[in-house]
Amino acid sequence: MSAKLREYHAPVWNEPVILEMGYPGRRGLAVPEAEEAVQAEVGDAADLIPVALRRHDRPSLPEVSEPEVLYHYLRLSQQTLGMMGVSLFGTCTMKYNPQVNEAIAWRPEVTEAHPYQDDDTLQGTLEIVHRFDAILRELSGMDQFIFQAGGGADAAYTSCAVTRAYHASRGEPEQRDEIITTIQTHPSSAATAAAAGFKVITLMLDENGYPSLDALKAAVSDRTAALMVNNPDDMGVYNPEMREWVRVVHEAGGLCFYDSANFNGMMSKIRAREIGFDACMFMLHKTFGAPKSGVGGPAVGAYGCSAELAPFVPTPVVAHDGDRYYLDHDRPESCGKIREFWGNVPVVLKAYAWIRAMGAEGVAEASDISVLANNYMERGLLAIRGVTRSHPDATSPRLEMTRYSLAQMKEETGVGVHDVQNRMTDFGVDAMWTSHEPWLVPEPFTPEAGEMYGKEALDTWIAVLAQISDEAYSDPEIVKTAPHNQAVHRLDHDAMEDPARWAMTWRAYLRKRANTGAQS
Repeated sequence: MSAKLREYHAPVWNEPVILEMGYPGRRGLAVPEAEEAVQAEVGDAADLIPVALRRHDRPSLPEVSEPEVLYHYLRLSQQTLGMMGVSLFGTCTMKYNPQVNEAIAWRPEVTEAHPYQDDDTLQGTLEIVHRFDAILRELSGMDQFIFQAGGGADAAYTSCAVTRAYHASRGEPEQRDEIITTIQTHPSSAATAAAAGFKVITLMLDENGYPSLDALKAAVSDRTAALMVNNPDDMGVYNPEMREWVRVVHEAGGLCFYDSANFNGMMSKIRAREIGFDACMFMLHKTFGAPKSGVGGPAVGAYGCSAELAPFVPTPVVAHDGDRYYLDHDRPESCGKIREFWGNVPVVLKAYAWIRAMGAEGVAEASDISVLANNYMERGLLAIRGVTRSHPDATSPRLEMTRYSLAQMKEETGVGVHDVQNRMTDFGVDAMWTSHEPWLVPEPFTPEAGEMYGKEALDTWIAVLAQISDEAYSDPEIVKTAPHNQAVHRLDHDAMEDPARWAMTWRAYLRKRANTGAQS
């Protein structure tokens, strides 16, 4: 297999970035002048822009025709072919987005709607949002869901804002200034707590893979605002003492937030409210079938909470008075907006369609398959030379993902996880995900099979890693110099550490070109 692969090489173009393309005066679309009657009614368009927001100079944008734009991005897409074969992206559950859901989301009733329309013109959309709210309540036991947050970090920040408003209503806004989390809780929980102005107390892990109850008790005090934790964590380890954790925090007057980033293996098995949590969140762009679309893509962090916290959630909230659906802005104790408008409706719609198609039985089966697939993969991966599992003393089965280590392979061959990532792409398999920083486990990788891939795809993924392991021990240079079959060969990582050789913005790039005397 590898010999054949070495004979193939993808096409390579010396493709410039879009801002380097084009010629003055070239256009993709010639917009006609507005008719005199329109001009008289609207006035000068420049007057619509506040003075403080007007540009002093024209923006530096490429002037290109429509075909040039099309060909440019088609060439870029060709250069990425061979990637995303089997993608087991740990902690970011990758699911198939059914095309029928995409078609529904592109209907004009969705794409042409505006969030500031009168509620009476949005009854169908509001009904879908309200019905999906009810579904998530059933899955979590919570009493209210909102969809304003633009992703998992946004939802965690929403929880921090609601937490502050709740304690302020009890006259403790200054006293309750600490949030407790763990080193293996999803990083957005600690990051958003810090961004919201809280002090963050991070608990470390014991040999069994989760912090001790005694460590939690030592951290809890009358300054505790909330506990923010996910369970299972990002290594697939489940903390069986979580009910007791919640009791300890509640007794101290704090709230408990369940980060459900890793909910895929728990769907239909655990309801956050029944464990005692006051709030939780779901990532619709992961757990519920909507496309993730990469960093910054369309996303929704659905935030749910108990009736006690519901008065403090961001507004507006979709409500129903028995006759009509409406946006409820009358929430005097609300923490205010977290994001513009009231939610990314197309993503909510796709998630609603996905879960309605799955049904309760389908959701339960997907959860079972996810856990089964992960434990099936574990047997195959641990049989590969140089692969070990994190926290070997944690003997209980992992759930939807497992964190492994290539530290042994690195020590014995010099081949590390980044080398293996590069080599995987030569086999048409997406590079495996390592882990969140900090790397608690040396040379980590964290596959998450989920329920989307069949046994054959998982076997392929395992076989690719097994072949790379054989190469690492027999001819490590093959792996260390990978990729060999991609349009872009191995990058010089030294440049990433040298600010004189990279630019994070177009302006910085232009400055570098000017300083070196190059033509821009």
